[in-house]
Amino acid sequence: MTARAADRARYDRATAHLDAPLALVDLDAFDANAEDLARRAGGKPIRVASKSVRCRTLLERVLAKDGFAGIMSFTLAESLWLARSGFEDILLAYPSADRTAFAELAADPKLAAAVTVMVDDVSQLDLIDGARGEGREVIRVCLELDTALKLLGGRVRVGALRSPLHSPAQVADVARAVARRPGFKLVGIMAYEGHIAGVGDSLAGRPFRSRAIRLMQATARRELAERRAAVVRAVRAVVPDLEYVNGGGTGSVQHTAAEDAVTEIAAGSGLYVPRLFDNYTSFSGRPAALFAQPVVRRPGVGIVTVLGGGYPASGAAGPDRLPVPYLPEGLRYDPQEGPGEVQTPLLGSPADDLLIGDKVWFRHAKAGELCERFDVLHLVEGDAVTATVPTYRGEGRTFL
Repeated sequence: MTARAADRARYDRATAHLDAPLALVDLDAFDANAEDLARRAGGKPIRVASKSVRCRTLLERVLAKDGFAGIMSFTLAESLWLARSGFEDILLAYPSADRTAFAELAADPKLAAAVTVMVDDVSQLDLIDGARGEGREVIRVCLELDTALKLLGGRVRVGALRSPLHSPAQVADVARAVARRPGFKLVGIMAYEGHIAGVGDSLAGRPFRSRAIRLMQATARRELAERRAAVVRAVRAVVPDLEYVNGGGTGSVQHTAAEDAVTEIAAGSGLYVPRLFDNYTSFSGRPAALFAQPVVRRPGVGIVTVLGGGYPASGAAGPDRLPVPYLPEGLRYDPQEGPGEVQTPLLGSPADDLLIGDKVWFRHAKAGELCERFDVLHLVEGDAVTATVPTYRGEGRTFL
């Protein structure tokens, strides 16, 4: 029996009393992935990206482990909710225009001490001041650096369109604006190198593109390491007591951790290891989060139909954004239909061994987005469900 077949047998036994659709997290795999992330970070703390987990129980579990400290959140409303729930040191990774939440932040000493907001433009400070109302708490601020690799005098850009702050001078200018503005305190710098951490470099059947990606990423790592160090020096000249410099992502943990200028790493997707991480040479993890759909039809030889399953991930639309049939091995989509909103036909010889009511296990393309589809996660240890815990959605929290 292969390792994947053994996993399927375990998951089927563990959930035999549960009807699909359902989602599970294999805690043995989750913990092993956490240990691997911490090992690759080389002693630098990992700030957990909450959008890649979206379950408070699992956030608590990983933050209790050595090598993990703090949360990187994705909306201001989520940040306040987590702070009210007892989480501390929450860095909001994206600028916000939530005036109601800013008013709450500015009026509550506990929230203001726990949450840091992201800024890359002085006008964002204006919005926060305009939303304060009667609140006069000091707002903790982090500046985001644009990590994109620019070539040919800027005519070629590789990297996400995020912050407009690219050069040390640009970041230092905004740092000075924050430092001299009452009601704000600059505490950190963040730089997410998505073109390195979030792009697989080993694409099946595409050796030349894979080689080009590895070359690009090696060039981008060198350029960013030099520029990030210069940015940190420029900002520390303005704010000597800067608390942290955050960088990286699951796919670049060990490379980013090697930079002296970086004090902490961000990661989250590597805890679940969704299908997008199958194409990396920098690490390998164990798939920990899966969902099951029930077989409801057998249209013909080598075909079954499962209920639902059309759960595409965010990003540029394409086949790599679709969930992948994982267990039993050997199933594939009908190219004319793909995964559907209400039903999904699956092709392949394993279909002939599946009966009505059997489970087919899938992996989502991205990590936490799976939790937007399910109210609960069944936590599996060995071949038993040991707990069933709510996702954000299960707690009535859908922040985006």
